[in-house]
Amino acid sequence: MPRLILLAAAIAILFLSVPGGRALAAQDKSIAGNWLGTIAVNGIELRIGLAFTIKSGGAYSGTFQSLDQGAQTLPLDSVTVNGNSVAFTLKIASGSWSGELNTEGTELSGTWSQGASSLPLNFKKQAGAPKTSRWQDPVAPFPYTQVEVLYPNKTAGFNLGGTLTIPQGKRPFPAVLLITGSGQQDRNESLLGHRPFLVIADYLTRRGIAVLRVDDRGIGKSGGNFAASTTADFVTDVQSGIAFLRSRPEIDSARIGLAGHSEGGIIAPAVAAADPKIAFIVLLAGTGVNGASLLLAQQEAIGRAMGTPDQAIAATRASNKALFDIVVASKDAASSEAAIRKVAEAQAAQAKAQGADPAAVDQAVNSAIATMNSPWMRYFLKYDPAPALQKVKCPVLALNGSKDRQVPPQQNLPAIKAALTAGGNKDFKVVELEGLNHLFQTCTTGAPSEYGKIEETFSRNALKVMADWIIAHVISGRNTRTK
Repeated sequence: MPRLILLAAAIAILFLSVPGGRALAAQDKSIAGNWLGTIAVNGIELRIGLAFTIKSGGAYSGTFQSLDQGAQTLPLDSVTVNGNSVAFTLKIASGSWSGELNTEGTELSGTWSQGASSLPLNFKKQAGAPKTSRWQDPVAPFPYTQVEVLYPNKTAGFNLGGTLTIPQGKRPFPAVLLITGSGQQDRNESLLGHRPFLVIADYLTRRGIAVLRVDDRGIGKSGGNFAASTTADFVTDVQSGIAFLRSRPEIDSARIGLAGHSEGGIIAPAVAAADPKIAFIVLLAGTGVNGASLLLAQQEAIGRAMGTPDQAIAATRASNKALFDIVVASKDAASSEAAIRKVAEAQAAQAKAQGADPAAVDQAVNSAIATMNSPWMRYFLKYDPAPALQKVKCPVLALNGSKDRQVPPQQNLPAIKAALTAGGNKDFKVVELEGLNHLFQTCTTGAPSEYGKIEETFSRNALKVMADWIIAHVISGRNTRTK
């Protein structure tokens, strides 16, 4: 996952395409139909769907779907079949696949190549189109109204797009704005075939709470430059969403709250600390420590959940800490780049000496330098959420799964509680939910490699705990905001 497997973000594999095709030779075997494959990236398995057709004149065309990354259907750039050999290309992504069709015509075995990296990617023929939904995805008709919305971030100068779900009944309604985790997310926070924000919005709206979920900058209907943005910039996106909700006649402006997942759990307190009119905040796997400390704990927790030897965990921690220390101590990107490169190249030399592919290692070095010195990473590593949490006076609910390996509860829940207590907040609740991972799924180890394999999108118990708490504060009449 992007950003050192940080928080809840989409897997960083790029598949782009343009239309095309090629004539089918007389001796070629037909590959027409649906195919399903799985590619493993950093321990995460992604399902890939292909569909090939033969056009009039004999040319092949095809489509591609990354089923666990939003499942958008994309046309292939080219498809070539020569006997048992099959290949397709996606030139805009600098990617290609080549392999062999077995004698039965039921399996394609080959390799996906992108830049200097190559990964095995095999496909099996399917009777029909692959499944793109999970059992918790809500299905129409809905007992509420859905409205597509577009509103401005006047500070940044672009529009944000989202969906507002409005309950049935007497208006105005309380509302909650959902805030995504790190990495560029759509309004449903789609990840590995799951759409947790869609599930949350459906559940809360059915219980009388309006919900606004929003595409991140630069994705879906939202404008803006995501790559150049930091957590502080995302705060202005949320503030724009609050202003929009306050303008809606269906919404009670005195009962608007925030629910942030992962990095969203950093953003929510920052917004609430600056806006005394926020009615409540819910932190879903929110953090209580600075980014550098979180990422070191995250790397160790994930490593242990995946069975990584202690020696390897220690070595990775030492390498990451060296890089983090450089960024945290530096004043700007220019002053840290040379030091980051020196550390990264020393690590690369060791990898090459152990037989790693030199081109792949060099590519990894350049990628690591760009990531470590990006505006978002520099801000995140240095940011301490405690001061903002100390300023939050509205009611707070902090939820964390006991098997969350990305935001470990034993590190973050006590820190959140300590900051709220130090600030004098009298109405907060901190809950560790047994057996749940970072996505609030019922899990075995909590490792990110399980996310896509689990059919549950979001624990029903977690949904109930969150909804009951919100209702108690903004529907049932109890609101013990501290002054």
